[in-house]
Parts: sequence; C-alpha cells; structure tokens
Amino acid sequence: MALFTKEEALEYHRAKRKGKLEVISIKPCKTQKHLSMAYSPGVAEACRAIHADEEKVYEYTNKGNLVAVVSNGTAVLGLGNIGPKAGKPVMEGKGVLFKIFADVDVYDLNISAKTPDEVVNFCKLLGPTFGGINLEDIKAPECFEIERRLIQEMDIPVFHDDQHGTAIISGAGLFNALEIAGKKIEEIKVVVSGAGAGAIACTRFYEAMGVKRENVFMFDSRGLIHKGRTDLNEHKAYFAQEKDHGSLEEVMKGADCFLGLSVKDKINAEMVKSMAPSPMIFACANPDPEIPYDVAKAARPDCIMATGRSDFPNQVNNVLGFPFIFRGALDCRATTINEEMKIAAAQALAALAKEPCPKEIAAAYGVDNLEFGIDYIIPKALDPRVLTWVAPAVAQAAMDTGVATIKLDMEQYKKELRARMDASIARTAGVVDSFDYGF
Repeated sequence: MALFTKEEALEYHRAKRKGKLEVISIKPCKTQKHLSMAYSPGVAEACRAIHADEEKVYEYTNKGNLVAVVSNGTAVLGLGNIGPKAGKPVMEGKGVLFKIFADVDVYDLNISAKTPDEVVNFCKLLGPTFGGINLEDIKAPECFEIERRLIQEMDIPVFHDDQHGTAIISGAGLFNALEIAGKKIEEIKVVVSGAGAGAIACTRFYEAMGVKRENVFMFDSRGLIHKGRTDLNEHKAYFAQEKDHGSLEEVMKGADCFLGLSVKDKINAEMVKSMAPSPMIFACANPDPEIPYDVAKAARPDCIMATGRSDFPNQVNNVLGFPFIFRGALDCRATTINEEMKIAAAQALAALAKEPCPKEIAAAYGVDNLEFGIDYIIPKALDPRVLTWVAPAVAQAAMDTGVATIKLDMEQYKKELRARMDASIARTAGVVDSFDYGF
C-alpha cells in the first residue's frame, strides 16, 4: 500500500522553498568584523595560507566534507533516460541522504553531457572544490569507462553508487546468508538476471569476495551470456560461460544463489523449488522484485531472501552504503575508494547484523525484535549504529592499503562521529522545523 499520493509527493517537493536542499552559512555574519573576515579583506589570509600549502584547503574550506553528486540523467532510477533536469529531484534526494545519515555536504550537479569524454572532463575540473565525486544514474556501458578513467586520473574518491552500492549491501547479505546456509562461497552456483551496471558490479564484487567466475551464470534480455554469442560487450563477455547451458529455468536448477537486477516476474515458484537447499534469493528489481516475496517463501520456506523494498525483511538499500563509505573516505582523506574499502564496508554491515538490535529500531519497522537469522541478515537503514561501524571500517581499510593520506585514532574517531552526528541532527532539525509543511 502506498504511503503517499502523487499530489502529496509533488507538494513535498514544491512546498515553501522549492526542492529539498539549501545552502546555509555556518559562520556568523552579524557585524562589520564578521563581514570583513568572511569576505574581503580577511578572506585573503586563508587564500595566502592555501597558496603557500595547498593541503591547507582542507583546513580553511569545506572541501574535506563536500561531495559532488554528478549525473547526466541517462539512467534515472526506473525511469530511464529522462535527462538531467528531470533527474535533478533524485540527485537532490541523494544530497538529503548524505546529510542526514552521515553529515556529508553535497552539491548536485546535473549536466548536459552525453559522451564519456564530456562527463570525465567535467568531473576532472571539479577536483579543486570537492573532496569526492558520487557518480549517479549514468547508463551502462558508458558508466564503466567514466568511473575507471576518473579513478585513474583524479586524486579524490570517485564512486558510482549505481554499480557499487547494491553490490556492497547485497554482499553483506551474502556473507551472512552463506553462514546461515552453511555454504562456502567458492563452491556456490550463482544465477544472475540482468547485465547492466548494477548486475555486473555486483557480480564482480561477489567474485572479489570469493565466488568463482566459472560458477556465475549471467542472463541478459537475449538469454545466457556465453562465448558462442557475438553480441557481447567486454563487460558481459567477462562472465561468459564456455557454452550455452540453456534457459533461465534450466540453469536455475541446483543454483545456490539468485541475484536479480532486472524486471519483475523474471522467475517463478517452480524455478525457486528447483534451487539447492537453503537458496539465497536477492531479487532487487524495484519496485517489484523478480519474484514476489510471499511466492518465493511459500515455494521454499528455507530460502534466505532479500529485496529492494522496505516492507519485506532484508532490504538491500544503498543508503546503508554510500553515506558512510564517503564519510570514512573523506575523514582519512583517501585518494580513492578501492576494493578493500568496499569489502570492509560489507563485512562491517554483516557483523552489525549479528549484534543485538535496539528495541527502538525494531519498533520503527513494526516488529517486536530483530535477531540474526534468515529474516535479518542486513541491518536496517534507520539503525544509527551503521555510521560508527561502516565509516571506521572503510577508513581503516584505506589506511591499511595505503590510500589514506592522514591517520586516524579509531576509538577517538568513533567518538567524534557520534558527536558530529548529534550536532548535525540538531542543526538540521532547527532548519526544517522552522517551517510548518503539514506533512
């Protein structure tokens, strides 16, 4: 059942001040002295200090807490290529999530750029201003080239959340599902429905976790990806099976894990019944998964199932990842977000799901309690502990792999994170509560 009407959603975006974000000064500007320090002539002191030592830009500006959410609107949510203007509400929403979950400031930059060269050149020009770049809603296969080039050519973290967000969150679920099912990751058979940016990134991430490439059976709209096909780009060809093993229905037999990033009703109850014991089903198509939750559970009560929806157990929600991954990367001033940092994030989420869950978190989701098991393999998006579990894990991995440029005391860092969020929540509440929106 929908929680809102179309008109309520539109009113939410247009009421009072238009959109969802605004820029607020965090320094006083009430006197002549304040004004002279904020701008001329006092600002020159900060400029001179940075000119003498460019690293001072992190001390005297907001660069160290500022992320650019960059999109050309070519693959917006489930809406497709609707363009940068129509995609802007999504990018503003991303900025809201960055702020409320991890106190990261964002400018959403929606650009009229069609080619990889245009997007790459634009992003490279942003380096002096931003501490990181979150690429968003850019279609495949161009998104792969864009991210790869920017990671190589820039010295700040660049992260395409459409690729890696779902990979990291579902990867956390896979870690725990394997433990519950008593299976070894290097032995499982994985069937993938979908071969876009998200599906390919998820499968590559699972491979980094230990899944064998030869045990991956990936399907696109034309069927199983295998070496007999001549219509494959390099990203699909990477997962090509040696021969054609048949239809999705045939390949599902004996599968340990199904990953769906495609369309609703892609698999049915009979396919689920044919899977191996304790099957892991990650049906992430939104808003309707590849198989309805109740149909899958009725067919196989022993299945461990996750979807992209909040009204079923085990939601694969990207908000569990990107705010905290960037928080950790920014705070240790990482030059990139590498595979070790992504795996550390997934491991931290998996570990948190095993911790006793506070009653108030369970109550927020309408249940009496949440305990580690087949219906709770991924922490809830509203669990405030995610910040102090994931951000430090990411920062530690950055330090361990040599991509961090400053060292953090982890115990002190966790305390600072909690204090930072308390202060941010208080500031944000003061602004939002100053208007009566009627929602």
